[in-house]
Amino acid sequence: MDTRLDGRRALVTGGSEGLGQAAALELVDAGARVAILSRSKDKLAQALAELHARKGADCAIAIDCDVRRAADLERAWRATEAAFGGVDIIVNNAGASAHGRIDTLSDDAWQQDLDLKFFPVVRLARLALPGMRARKWGRIINILNTLARAPRADTAPTSVSRAAGLALTKVMAHECAPDNVLVNAIMIGHIKSRQWNRFHARDNPDLPFDDYLAKKGREIPIGRLGEAADFGNLVCFLCSPAADYITGTAINLDGGLSPVP
Repeated sequence: MDTRLDGRRALVTGGSEGLGQAAALELVDAGARVAILSRSKDKLAQALAELHARKGADCAIAIDCDVRRAADLERAWRATEAAFGGVDIIVNNAGASAHGRIDTLSDDAWQQDLDLKFFPVVRLARLALPGMRARKWGRIINILNTLARAPRADTAPTSVSRAAGLALTKVMAHECAPDNVLVNAIMIGHIKSRQWNRFHARDNPDLPFDDYLAKKGREIPIGRLGEAADFGNLVCFLCSPAADYITGTAINLDGGLSPVP
């Protein structure tokens, strides 16, 4: 099975740590060059150093960028194009969990969530699609979560903005398929990331952290939380020649937890 990405150029938002960094590592291992975007300059520098140690100084660049700001995102896009000569792959990974109740969430909370998780996907598509269509090759991976399909009480605004991202994925896939620009989504379940430190402090701070993760893992049919590498491997597969006939799909990466396939 061919999963090489030699010569491809990728942009990963939220790429300085966690799932975004895992995706970047797998992409450079597969032969792609990667631009990682993040607001944190310190974390970007650390992540870039790890990528360079892995595959050399030419494999990656880092750009500080607040994806909520259209001007910032366009600046980062132009810098990536200047460095790589174009972009073939976009991984829309920026985001953080935000939960509340409908009767208490403010307009500002709703807008902040959409500005972080929805509008950057739209804006990057506008920037990327002319070049992807001209080259007749592009891959866009939208990172959502399983709440987009199976929302519960107290999960807005995240579940709602992610559901909008799921609809957007399908619309983009239909519009872009004739030009061999494939658009898919990954629905994240319980994958280890820095957010679990916050969940631990909120839910069960008296339990040792590793025991807390093990306890949460037992709630999942497969018996464990996912690893960042599980995510990176799926991103790399969806961008590879092995997935050339896959578009408009949303794949659960959740160990079987979601009630909706």
